[in-house]
Amino acid sequence: MRITFSHRLLIAVAGVACFCCAAWAKERPLTPEERIEIIRGMAAERATAKVMIPRSKKALPYSSEGTWDKLTWDDAAREHGPAARAGDLVQVTKIEIEQDKIVFEINGGWRGGRKWYERIEVGTGTRTTPIGNRPYSVAPAGTSLSLHFKGRVPPLKASEIKKMLAPVLDFELRTATEQYVDTLPEPVQAAIREKRAVEGMDREMVMLALGRPERKIRETRDGEEIEDWIYGVPPGRMVFVTFQGEKVIQVKEAYAGLGGSVAPPLPPLP
Repeated sequence: MRITFSHRLLIAVAGVACFCCAAWAKERPLTPEERIEIIRGMAAERATAKVMIPRSKKALPYSSEGTWDKLTWDDAAREHGPAARAGDLVQVTKIEIEQDKIVFEINGGWRGGRKWYERIEVGTGTRTTPIGNRPYSVAPAGTSLSLHFKGRVPPLKASEIKKMLAPVLDFELRTATEQYVDTLPEPVQAAIREKRAVEGMDREMVMLALGRPERKIRETRDGEEIEDWIYGVPPGRMVFVTFQGEKVIQVKEAYAGLGGSVAPPLPPLP
């Protein structure tokens, strides 16, 4: 087949259009759904520190290419000390997505750290041991880490973000979480893996599945105290998890407040 000048022109125009579409997709703002997926995939995730991570009032800068300014980190460590040493277990406790970066609060941020009960030791004489007797070391304090991108934050999966953070945080070594999840009934384990809440879960299970909610609403209905955890913001997918006491009694999903569906209940938990 003979390729004429008009054919070449059409091919060139099509190539330019594809390039422009790809560039637009890369530079466009995240949709509400994409933001929710990033937050849901990273919220409450646990990791093991691979390097010393300093405390810092300002979020520690970290490049999406897997590099960081070691001098800045060293200065923060000299001024405020370590938030986590290599081998310490940390947890993502808050996520903020800005135009060109994602800020992760680690172990409660600047004011966070170990709970009072994690520092208690018991024993006789001069020999004491922590009451938790955990097989890992909980990081002593909190901090924040800022993941920077060249341009806008692109659509990402949690697994891709974890690979970017791999030089400093190992999300594959989540011993405590995995051991806890392994003790749960299989339907609950499946729901946590699929990042969804179902009836019968308690608060810790919901945190493992969905992370921290955007809002909590507590009220009394028919003499019973009810608490709703709300995930997502309109317009977009929203999830309403209702607790009565310590257990989930209803899970409702809706899109921008239009319609909804209720997740099927689990069999009673032992």
